[in-house]
Amino acid sequence: MMRLEFMRALSLAALALGLSLLTGCAQVKLGAPTPSAEGIQAAKASGMPATAVGDFTLSAGLPKSLDHGVDIRSNNFSSPFDNSLAKYLQETLSSELRAAGLLDPGSSTVISGQLTKSMVEAGMSQGAASLGARIKVARAGQTLFDKELVESDAWPSSFVGAVAIPDAANRYAALYRRLVARLLKDEEFRKAFKA
Repeated sequence: MMRLEFMRALSLAALALGLSLLTGCAQVKLGAPTPSAEGIQAAKASGMPATAVGDFTLSAGLPKSLDHGVDIRSNNFSSPFDNSLAKYLQETLSSELRAAGLLDPGSSTVISGQLTKSMVEAGMSQGAASLGARIKVARAGQTLFDKELVESDAWPSSFVGAVAIPDAANRYAALYRRLVARLLKDEEFRKAFKA
């Protein structure tokens, strides 16, 4: 069911993007994150209690443009959440925990983060993307976990923009769920909740 909803959202985003490509430069919003089976299973297997998700922001010292979107050829992709890619990661994590029954806004244990890396390229023959964030877990002001995680991808890219641009956008967006899954499977992260 969730996969079907995700595929519908992806199809609508691809259609909107395809139409915008016909007119040149475009401003496109990434589709709202949907929970994945992998993320839900990882959350449930983590042994973590219901936890709050705090603010995700851009890491200090980085240009604000890094948080405002990514450019894929002549198209800009931005977040539907305050035009912030850090908030997009926050919402991705929240959606996974919510679906697993592990999101509790009133918890004294809070997961927060800082966006440290965000890039995507759709070259004429090769595409690449990476996403990084420093994630913290704190309970009553005491830090239990503090670690940077990075997810990357590379793929053959098409010369044709109408093929390469949506492919790059989909691969970039998928990094958010992959980064959250990596966090939920991280042994140090899991141990933090047992402290």
